[in-house]
Amino acid sequence: MSKLVPPHASDSLKPLLIPESERSEELNRAKSLKQVPMQSREVSDVLMMAMGAYTPIDGFMDEADWRGSCADMKLANGVFWPIPITLSATEELADTIGIGEEVALVDGESGAILAILEVSEKYAPDKTFECTHVFRTTEDAHPGAQKVMAQGNINLAGRITCLSEGEYPNNFGDLYVRPAESRALFAEKGWSTVAAFQTRNPMHRSHEYLAKIAVEITDGVFIHQVLGKLKAGDIPADIRTRAIQEMIDHYFVPGTVIQAGYPIEMRYAGPREALFHALIRQNYGCSHLIVGRDHAGVGSYYGPFDAHHIFDTLWDGAMATVPLKIDITFFCEKCYGMATAKTCPHGEEHRINISGTKQREMLSNGEDIPAEFSRPEVVAVLREYYTSLS
Repeated sequence: MSKLVPPHASDSLKPLLIPESERSEELNRAKSLKQVPMQSREVSDVLMMAMGAYTPIDGFMDEADWRGSCADMKLANGVFWPIPITLSATEELADTIGIGEEVALVDGESGAILAILEVSEKYAPDKTFECTHVFRTTEDAHPGAQKVMAQGNINLAGRITCLSEGEYPNNFGDLYVRPAESRALFAEKGWSTVAAFQTRNPMHRSHEYLAKIAVEITDGVFIHQVLGKLKAGDIPADIRTRAIQEMIDHYFVPGTVIQAGYPIEMRYAGPREALFHALIRQNYGCSHLIVGRDHAGVGSYYGPFDAHHIFDTLWDGAMATVPLKIDITFFCEKCYGMATAKTCPHGEEHRINISGTKQREMLSNGEDIPAEFSRPEVVAVLREYYTSLS
């Protein structure tokens, strides 16, 4: 019997991808159905449902689940769910689709058919209501809110049958890990407690320090990076992967870290997204989620520790995965090492504050990256990438 945390609100994972032996026939049938194009975020959500990472939901939310997720972080049946999972369509397209009709869900960029949706409901969501609750803003400057406000005015709800994982497995190989596979990896290593580290950036010294704190109190760390669409200026996944592996190979004890990726698209919902990341990691088998400064934030929309505080608002039994809350980290010249405000007594003048944004600026400008900021093996990979851009 597994010692890992159970899947969220379920005894077992619920992947929605049908067996490979059935896909060809269903794909041919889908070609005869009305097509609904999906935005990149919706494509990401389909792929997450395909692999069971969104257990226990089985499709795109109806109005009751959408409203409950936005307002109370609960589905209509009471299950904790902090981010709405919805499929939008234009009014013109929605008018042509009947309740009970099956439609093909198509990647709006590639044209590939990824799933079949059996439409159970059509409704007009209040986008302002959604953005105010989930993102705390409706401003276009916020990438998550901008995407919601610009989407179609009608949501289509219903169960989906996933027919494909798209090109992700081909593009990312062994890095593309499904929840059933991560659970098998953890079990093979004898891990029962696992801390997930969410990243969309290469890891600098602060990230490394967070992961090493987690290694001290769990059996291992799951460095889990975003493979879905990012915002402009973020470093591509293949470059991140190489840089992170250099850090793992040179600065971690062998067998204490697994690097993997998953096809989620960031919503930049700050505290709400921290909760969502924890829920997803529960499905992956992780007992903890490392939550540092400004987790999943963007700009100045959230306070640096809002993602810590939101976990304290949850009710008992909301989910099994718990946060590993860690203060702002920095390199202290007096301590001569990484520290936090809880462990370092020295003043700000001795602290080198480290951020991915600052590192990207320094690399873009061709500046030297000090060893206190990032490991030289990591910098070498990133500098090669930035040189290729120029």
